[in-house]
Amino acid sequence: MGKIKIKDILNGKYLQQEVTVKGWVRTFRSNRFIALNDGSCLTNLQIVVDFEALDEQTLKQITTGASIAARGVVVESLGKGQAYEIQTSEIEIIGVSDPEKYPLQPKKHSLEFLREIAHLRVRTNTFGAIYRVRHNLIYAVHKYFHEKGFFNVHTPIITGSDAEGAGEMFTVSALDLDHLPRTDDGQVDFSADFFGKHTNLTVSGQLEGETAALALTEIYTFGPTFRAENSNTSRHLAEFWMIEPEMAFYDLHDNMDLAEEFVKYLVSFALENCMDDLTFLNQRLADEEKQKPQHQRQEMGLLAQLRFVADNEFVRLTYTEAIDILRNAKPNKKKKFAYLIDEWGADLQSEHERYLVEKHFKKPVILYNYPASIKAFYMRLNQDGKTVAAMDVLFPGIGEIIGGSQREERYDVLVEKIKAIGIAEKDLWWYLDTRRFGTAPHSGFGLGFERLVQFITGMGNIRDVIPFPRTPGNAEF
Repeated sequence: MGKIKIKDILNGKYLQQEVTVKGWVRTFRSNRFIALNDGSCLTNLQIVVDFEALDEQTLKQITTGASIAARGVVVESLGKGQAYEIQTSEIEIIGVSDPEKYPLQPKKHSLEFLREIAHLRVRTNTFGAIYRVRHNLIYAVHKYFHEKGFFNVHTPIITGSDAEGAGEMFTVSALDLDHLPRTDDGQVDFSADFFGKHTNLTVSGQLEGETAALALTEIYTFGPTFRAENSNTSRHLAEFWMIEPEMAFYDLHDNMDLAEEFVKYLVSFALENCMDDLTFLNQRLADEEKQKPQHQRQEMGLLAQLRFVADNEFVRLTYTEAIDILRNAKPNKKKKFAYLIDEWGADLQSEHERYLVEKHFKKPVILYNYPASIKAFYMRLNQDGKTVAAMDVLFPGIGEIIGGSQREERYDVLVEKIKAIGIAEKDLWWYLDTRRFGTAPHSGFGLGFERLVQFITGMGNIRDVIPFPRTPGNAEF
């Protein structure tokens, strides 16, 4: 019999059978009890050692962090805290660990410290749980779209277009930075570069995704995206993953229906398939909240927050209706909001979004029909001429988690919008072609995957839900 996963042993599949397990030592007590973890589940497996059968050198090398193989018989445990254990006299040391230098001692470590050793932090209970939840959500994303008949499309990571029009992009270049070619006016001559033009790391696969939707009808992308936004907050990453479905023949309301169904599916999938890890993370969050002043504590625990999303119908209201609610809200009248709402056209902040969800409606919210002036050029202009068919999905504790819109399918209107923000038509000729040749109403949205993982795991900092966070001044590991 080959190596058996600890998860399967703890599920009772191998009682009274001889097995081999391999993993990393969490603790070794009294030269007799090893707590072994292989990452397959949260719980450690207790290995009961017959220390008289092991040589002194082997016993000395069974230290925290060491990797070992243990062979023995699975029995019901007489001790507290575990249902099964392995009684063994055969231990093989696979990889030694210096107990004096190993940074993950069996004690509580701060998240800030663990970010400094991101290459090892997955060996902790917290990050093991996050990685497993993250994996299950990746699987759920593909499962959901596959079962609905969507096609996965790989959109380019290197692009010459700025989908958001914000300009906060990382340049991709093969030029010699010490001897940059220059144009007559002193600008960098990107015509001499590898691609013959200025190219960047993508901020979104949306524009290319639209071209696929206008042939395959329903597609989605799921890939890395990059923002060169010099922001060092708990909500921002320079490299993150985006899920972006694009659907032909969908209007804004079809888009909202899909977004609500999709996020409910993902939350429900996590609740059904990751309960051990979520229960642990729920307790972790509860302990963390106890350390905060009463007025800063979240009202809902993690599991309650997830069920709040999975079990409630989402409230839908227009941006204009939301502004009226917020303008008359007590926190606004008493100047408790950091950003006061005075007039229509304000760009809503997280505090406003959370107020609508957590205080006013006590349900997840979808806002739609935003002012055109605060939204991207590709969003469909409504008949009033001042709003666009945009929508945002708002969650408790986090605010916006999805942003999307019905796309502007009318060629003439799109050309005017592109001109208005200073993009040359020639730079988006291919995108405009989709409006010239068989255009159709279509919609889509973007879900930041790390924002979703952050919500489902209850982590307060987005840097803790991606294996190796990329932030200003940090590209370690």
